[in-house]
Amino acid sequence: MKRATILLAASIAAGLIPGSAFAQAGPALASPDQRTRLELKTADGLGYTLTRDGQPVLAPSPIGLFTDHGALGAGALLVTASEKSSVDDSYAPLAGKASRVADRYNQLVLHLSRATDGARFDLVLRAYDDGIAFRFVVPAQKGFESLDVFWESTGFYFPRDYQCWGMNSGKYDNSHEGEFDPVRASAIRNFHLYDAPLVCKTGAGETTFAIAEADKRDYAGAYLSGRGDGGLGVNVSLTPRADNPPDAGTFKTAVRANLAGGPLVTPWRVVMLGDHPGDLIASSLIALLATPSAVADTSWIKPGKSAWDWWNGWAVDIPDAGVNTATYKAYVDFAQKMKLDYILIDEGWYKGSSEMPRPADVTVPVPAMDIPEIVHYAADRKVGVWVWLHWKQLERQLEPALALYEAWGIKGIKVDFMDRNDQEMVGFYHRLLSKAAAHHLMVDLHGAYPPDGLARTYTNFLTQEGVMGAEYNKWSTRVTATHNVTLPFTRMLLGPMDYTPGGFHALPPAAFAAQRRSVRPFVQTTRGQAIAMYVVYDSPLSMVADSPDSYVRKDGTLTEGADVLARMPTSWDETRVLMGDIGDYIVMARRKGSTWYIGAMTNETGRTLSVPLTFLRGDARFVASIHEDGADPDRLRSSERNVTARDRITLRLAGSGGAVVELTLPDQ
Repeated sequence: MKRATILLAASIAAGLIPGSAFAQAGPALASPDQRTRLELKTADGLGYTLTRDGQPVLAPSPIGLFTDHGALGAGALLVTASEKSSVDDSYAPLAGKASRVADRYNQLVLHLSRATDGARFDLVLRAYDDGIAFRFVVPAQKGFESLDVFWESTGFYFPRDYQCWGMNSGKYDNSHEGEFDPVRASAIRNFHLYDAPLVCKTGAGETTFAIAEADKRDYAGAYLSGRGDGGLGVNVSLTPRADNPPDAGTFKTAVRANLAGGPLVTPWRVVMLGDHPGDLIASSLIALLATPSAVADTSWIKPGKSAWDWWNGWAVDIPDAGVNTATYKAYVDFAQKMKLDYILIDEGWYKGSSEMPRPADVTVPVPAMDIPEIVHYAADRKVGVWVWLHWKQLERQLEPALALYEAWGIKGIKVDFMDRNDQEMVGFYHRLLSKAAAHHLMVDLHGAYPPDGLARTYTNFLTQEGVMGAEYNKWSTRVTATHNVTLPFTRMLLGPMDYTPGGFHALPPAAFAAQRRSVRPFVQTTRGQAIAMYVVYDSPLSMVADSPDSYVRKDGTLTEGADVLARMPTSWDETRVLMGDIGDYIVMARRKGSTWYIGAMTNETGRTLSVPLTFLRGDARFVASIHEDGADPDRLRSSERNVTARDRITLRLAGSGGAVVELTLPDQ
């Protein structure tokens, strides 16, 4: 099915392919609904154009790699054979935005050879109703026992100056945490390094697309950089391997492949497409392109919500609270009261634990921590335990550590500070997730590169960071309401994000001050927005980040909004984006069983929204419990009414605010 993403555009970067290379059309591929059309150019090199409803989305763009065996995709190419096929199937995610997803696409495989020496490779292309993807596969052949990839010449070129949103990481090694700022295509430079996704509006109605990658295996991660030739659009920029010599210059190796062990398979280069920005949120294209899971028994994988210590500063109401057994028993008691599924024990619990890979032993708890006792105490109260780890410290003891955690009864691990996406780190992700699954451990990755579908490949992988989340409230003013309502339309398109929501103590932006880590943090957004995040943000494992007394009063009753969180699922049967726009606001409906939840969030501008309920379908009558912004940022105003699919609900959102509506059948 797969053969190699390796050809044309590298030659354009090397100045080898003239503009006339796109003059002669080649094969074409249309989506099942016939609205999206991908046309290939094969004369003097590989290229493509992309249209939707006859309107151009991407101008003539190159596809290719530059390797130690020269350019693959450039120059004279022979199409030795081609195969077309169609798939109309479905995929049932274990957790996520929907319980079943249509998997429907048309596929074209081109078997290609280089005219100069007969070097063989395949280009695999797919067209879905919500996007297109292509990849290369290079098999072992005489003279090609190994292959070093220096760079990709694949590009995504624009016919006009699109309005885009992107996060310029600025360097290859980073935590992938930042704002997705608006940027004109003409302002993207060749020295920029934009994370996936880069989201752009075409100007044809509200048509929106996102450039991303999927199914990365034994390959380098990619960024997107400006063309550098004065044209509009971006090229793929691969992260170099860490073992390049200092004098490698422009020919730094990004991917080193041993073809004798199997073909080189590039990630899918993906363009997601929608008539509106919200259409991309509901799409599961990145997951559909990923390799299906090999985990046979998934009965131990349980999505849920977790109490968390680090954000609130170990703020449980006991003497000498901190990294000790009594503190985590108190968190277990809190989790039980809030009907949370887990607690997370963060940094500091094992010998040598720190943010740097100092001498450490991830199998030896510090003297104040009795991990087996905490796990036993939690299990008696039907609460599971997760533990934090520094990736480098874990890597040195990976197999014995995971076996020990399984024996202790640990449910999952949060692995942190990878901060890279080179070929070696990609390999670590796969190795870690595979071994964790073998030991019945769920995984949350922090300091992580953007999602590429791994949550489908390893169903024990529930969530990840690679997002500028609530932790930044502890030391900066960067987590604004605008940032929060931009994330669903950008970073969240690719997969779950561990934003760590739940901040219940708000200050208006004008009064907000950056908080020291030793102080309980505030947020710049309302409690209405805090609870709405649990509907809007995808994360099958969701943190409840604030201090226990923010949610549970001394008399044991739950505070405003905490009762809503206690009922909230973290995995859904159906997702609908009802309205919204990038950086402005969003209204989303999610279903779990017969209950619907509506989550609404706005930027710093307050707004009144009239939300249609047509997604309810039929004549059933629902009880709508409405929780919206109250008299001040820490208050909610709640009301109740009966509704049907013919009704609308008016939501009044304060600036930086939000709301949640629970829609239940009367007999529930």
